[in-house]
Amino acid sequence: MTVYRDYTRARIGWFFGLTGWQLALLATAVLPVAWSISSQDWPAVGLFTALWGLLFLVLAVPVRGRSMTGWITSTLALAVGTLAGWTRFRARATTGQARTEEQVDLPGVLSSVVVHEGPPTGHHHRRVALIQNHSMRTWAVTACIVHPGLGMTEVEDRAVYGQGLTELLDAAVRAELVSEVIFVVRTLPEDGAARVDWVRRHRAPDAPAQVSGITEDLHASLTAATVRTEEYVTLVIPESRLGKVAREYGGGINGRARALHGAMAEVESHLRGGLGVTSVDWLTSPQLAVACRTGFAPGDRAGIIDALAAARTDTAVNTDVPWELAGPSGADAAVRHYSHDAWNSVSSTIRLPVQGAAMGALAPVLIPHTEGERRSFMVAYPLVPPGRADRQSANSEFGADLGQSLRVAARVKQRTRNVDETEKVRRLESKLARGSSLTLPYAVATVTVPKSVRAAEAGRRLDSSIRRAGFAPLRLDLAHDVAFAASVVPMGISLTRKAA
Repeated sequence: MTVYRDYTRARIGWFFGLTGWQLALLATAVLPVAWSISSQDWPAVGLFTALWGLLFLVLAVPVRGRSMTGWITSTLALAVGTLAGWTRFRARATTGQARTEEQVDLPGVLSSVVVHEGPPTGHHHRRVALIQNHSMRTWAVTACIVHPGLGMTEVEDRAVYGQGLTELLDAAVRAELVSEVIFVVRTLPEDGAARVDWVRRHRAPDAPAQVSGITEDLHASLTAATVRTEEYVTLVIPESRLGKVAREYGGGINGRARALHGAMAEVESHLRGGLGVTSVDWLTSPQLAVACRTGFAPGDRAGIIDALAAARTDTAVNTDVPWELAGPSGADAAVRHYSHDAWNSVSSTIRLPVQGAAMGALAPVLIPHTEGERRSFMVAYPLVPPGRADRQSANSEFGADLGQSLRVAARVKQRTRNVDETEKVRRLESKLARGSSLTLPYAVATVTVPKSVRAAEAGRRLDSSIRRAGFAPLRLDLAHDVAFAASVVPMGISLTRKAA
């Protein structure tokens, strides 16, 4: 089995787990206590000591995987946004204000996205959709891919896939254009719409009734037992990098598109090579709109399939999804879930286990458990530039060595976890010195259920599936809307970037 366990924490505290700014604030907060002791004002000593202890709890003690400072800030931000109406979204089409031109009308972090059609390319003159995010100052392109999966794959083939992913990320770092590679997988119980259309077109009119009945029974049983999987890969490029390269191609949208096509071709070669992807289809604007709409409303796919079937005989049938209607009619961000149209979504991030992560271990997370339930997850690989990677590695190694020295000087027993963390940091430094690239991957899983199903129960089932896969779930309360956009809608939304 291919298992990877050579990962470390993003930051290692210098002084018994505390970072530099945490140590500085706590040390400064001790000064009033020392001043009160020197003046022998014992009531003030007790008061300042209690305040120092409260500050220590807020800064240094994590609550459910996050700092208390982050919880307080997020809670206040959500409360203010709810009172001001910022967390509630209503589409322009529901108020009769839909515009004639194609404009994206999406909620939350997707509201600043603009989709451009690139210049015609290839033998079929396809116009690949260029996703521009104004608030994040990034550009993105998305491809729908088909992969045979890892269920029946041998250990040697999994090792080849792992090496192929490494080569893809290393090549992206060396090209110095792509800043993040995002994989999104969505699974949904099969609705049978495509098969119904195929049977209607291929059924013989003189088929025996008994054979037709057996076929219908098989279709009903297999549809209830199967799931449909959609896989996407998105390349995210910051404007600061793309703008410089685009000037060599004449600038503007066309210049950026030509620069992106070079990155797309390089990534596609690695996808079809070492990763074993059998099909790579870079999405056009209409295809991306369909992926966005089915992300917010999984039940709409059957209607789109029926429209495509009707368009074969009636050219007047409209099969496209306008961008004005690609989002939800309404969406509300709550504390424990995200509500959009007739659906609720709950998201959890996945914490890597100490014993390592096996390739293909996330498969149980994608298995739906109830009718109409949709599971999805995203795995993002933010790419760290070589210079910044060297500085981060050096700081981590310095922090690990300093922490180890302080424990030895204080005669504090070295725990196995601290020893293992120090060894991992040193191995990371060795790999970077030999030319490997640095990435800080993370994963987010999301379950989407109809509003007739309790969102809390769906969230518990999702956390149970994550634990059964060998990982630790961390519910993304107060941020389910952003997590949904990142893990379900393949438009390059990242949790590692902040709005400019």
